[in-house]
Amino acid sequence: MRTYFDCIPCFIRQALDAVMFVTLNENICESVIKEVLDVMSRMDLKKSPPVMGQYIHRMVRKFSGSLDPYKTVKDRFNKYALQLYPALNEIIEKSSNKLDTATRLAIAGNVIDFGANNDVDQAVVDKTIALSLSSHIIGNMEHFLKALDSAENILYIGDNAGEIVFDKLLIEQLPADKITFAVRGKPVINDATLDDAVATGITELVEVIDNGSDAPGTVLEECSEKFRRFFKDADLIIAKGQGNFETLSGVDKNIFYLLKVKCPVIARHIGCDIGEFIVNN
Repeated sequence: MRTYFDCIPCFIRQALDAVMFVTLNENICESVIKEVLDVMSRMDLKKSPPVMGQYIHRMVRKFSGSLDPYKTVKDRFNKYALQLYPALNEIIEKSSNKLDTATRLAIAGNVIDFGANNDVDQAVVDKTIALSLSSHIIGNMEHFLKALDSAENILYIGDNAGEIVFDKLLIEQLPADKITFAVRGKPVINDATLDDAVATGITELVEVIDNGSDAPGTVLEECSEKFRRFFKDADLIIAKGQGNFETLSGVDKNIFYLLKVKCPVIARHIGCDIGEFIVNN
């Protein structure tokens, strides 16, 4: 799994990216970077990278004066993904295995991750979609599809704005009354919140809850009592993205991780290459 040291360059980049979305004032940018470096020097090195990221982005929000520095990025990718939705839905409808295709597209959506990569653009998303439909999926797709069929209570933990439109495609292939969709409790990086779930229409399909936390992952001890109750009661959990993988790995639940690998440390941990599509249980 990733360590604090692996993530130092990423944290610094994220901090600068986030504040520059809000302002180009050099004094403010300098203050943010200095504060982030100071916070990093005092961190518990045993904490997971998403916990570290949580502290970093709290500092970014404080000094930038913005409660949601990535809002313009999130809105842009929500709108772009919604534009893609009709064509992607048509691909699923014409597929001989709709659930398999919808799962592949849901994983493809995980490329929209400004925590891991600030170079995401529409061309990258389009290329990833094409690859997801033809590439080998690492893990056991058949086991996942069978688990979906037999599950009675599914908690689907989303990851990023824009990406959740791709999750919507998978959700629509499942019984709505079995699913609860979860988002972050507060803005952090470009992770999806309740506002994004409303904007993309997921709240019209299934029950949506937030986890009460501003960590870019699922840190159970920081999540709300309501979220932890849903987590406990679920007989199947779908967890999207690297942040959820890092914070929930080792938890004794039936969890399927759906993600596109973007980090060499996670690639080594799973036993795959960067860029591969994963269904990990």
